[in-house]
Amino acid sequence: MGQISASMVKDLREKTGAGMMDCKKALAETDGDMEAAVDWLRKKGLAAAAKKSGRVASDGLVAVVTEGTSGAAVEINAETDFVARNESFQGFVSEVAKIALAHGGDAAQTQAAAYPGTGRTVEEQLTHNIATIGENMSFRRSVALTVENGIVAGYVHSATAPGLGKIGVLVALESTGDTAKLEALGKQIAMHVAAARPEALKVEDVDSSNLERERAVLVEQAKASGKPDNIIEKMVEGRIRKYYEEVVLLEQVYVIDGETRVKKIVEDAAKDVGAPVTLAGFVRYELGEGIAKKEEDFAAEVAAAMKS
Repeated sequence: MGQISASMVKDLREKTGAGMMDCKKALAETDGDMEAAVDWLRKKGLAAAAKKSGRVASDGLVAVVTEGTSGAAVEINAETDFVARNESFQGFVSEVAKIALAHGGDAAQTQAAAYPGTGRTVEEQLTHNIATIGENMSFRRSVALTVENGIVAGYVHSATAPGLGKIGVLVALESTGDTAKLEALGKQIAMHVAAARPEALKVEDVDSSNLERERAVLVEQAKASGKPDNIIEKMVEGRIRKYYEEVVLLEQVYVIDGETRVKKIVEDAAKDVGAPVTLAGFVRYELGEGIAKKEEDFAAEVAAAMKS
């Protein structure tokens, strides 16, 4: 058999869900016989990943890693919390967060990057883990924040292991002030973000479609009061300001003292750290948010089994 072509590796990968390097090795071991290569992967337990790929993976872990002026967060999903408590899975997620940091949080670059000590990419190692651990898993997302001067602080709520948990936050503070004091401030603001769930940093950053949807609801509510149009307009604008206070980080009341706006906390921090401070960005990852979890109907499952 001649050289194994890239298209053969691709076809085998699509058939089995196994990693690219594993597919290449399987074809080499079987002289390019596709069906024999499938069997070779199955015997090694590497083709099992394909059968698991349809299961909903909405558990898993969020990882946060910071290094001076940069920080990254990743979310890798699994089917159950049992896997999230597995030390091997935790080590994998932690390592992927470091790789994401090195690649500026770019998901495609992170997945294509080499996974240390394996000869596989991150994506291929994930496929290998699926076959080894026996659950579907998925690389869901990654992101990074960087500042020129200052710090990126990280916080994981109810961490299951260092830097790992179900809610991960990054906060970027731009400043030439005292680094240790900036770290402490960043950590506190990150804790606020974890609790308060802001959707935007500044008023200008609020998603326009969300704002218009909110405005439409408020207009209808105000009209129901029967008041004149000029009064209705003022009512709506007042409620929009209230909406900003709920979803915009800088406009929120700081949960740590319960009375000061976050923007005032940041402004006042200049005196303490010795230089002006700008809250440059934040990220809040909550495990499984937005993933539709499959509802299991046990009675229907039994009925279907009896029919078959």
